[in-house]
Amino acid sequence: MACGTLTKGRGLDCNRVSGGIKSVYFAVYDQVTSIPAASGAVTDIEMGSNSLYKYTMPLGVASLTDTITGSRENGTIFYTPTINIILNRLTKEDQNEIKLLGATKLIIFAELNATLAANGHNVIVCLGRVNGMELNAGTMDSGAAFGDRGGYTLTFDGMENEPFQTVADYTTDPFDNAGFTIGSIVSS
Repeated sequence: MACGTLTKGRGLDCNRVSGGIKSVYFAVYDQVTSIPAASGAVTDIEMGSNSLYKYTMPLGVASLTDTITGSRENGTIFYTPTINIILNRLTKEDQNEIKLLGATKLIIFAELNATLAANGHNVIVCLGRVNGMELNAGTMDSGAAFGDRGGYTLTFDGMENEPFQTVADYTTDPFDNAGFTIGSIVSS
């Protein structure tokens, strides 16, 4: 007996897409009162007067993965969202913020380099919508050679019962949707 049905196939997309992440937005998990989703899309974000914290990524250094893990024996399936980011330059200010990120359960929004075909807006996805994300690995590197990068490599992960969700498209700027209640977006 089938437990579900398929609803459609998938053809080959004629457009090229860009990989990677343009910006990462951190929300403190306990400051988000609601993030409902329908049909794989976040339709509302309720944060009251609380802020999102925007980290702009250098090109080609940030990525995300949502690993599917299933067990035939147990009849279970779950998803492990993971996001890897690199921050260039070692600073005491970044050290202090990274300590705070490590002590805080988060919901992470990733603005991808991929765009929507309809209007060219960047795709935004939500990681840790139900159970949150945590900073679980990272390094602080000085580099060795004169031209080496010095900075931070951070890995956040979580565990969810559904794959990550796409955030509903915005009007002009990310998160400017009429249904979203966000205090502000802090970028520096």
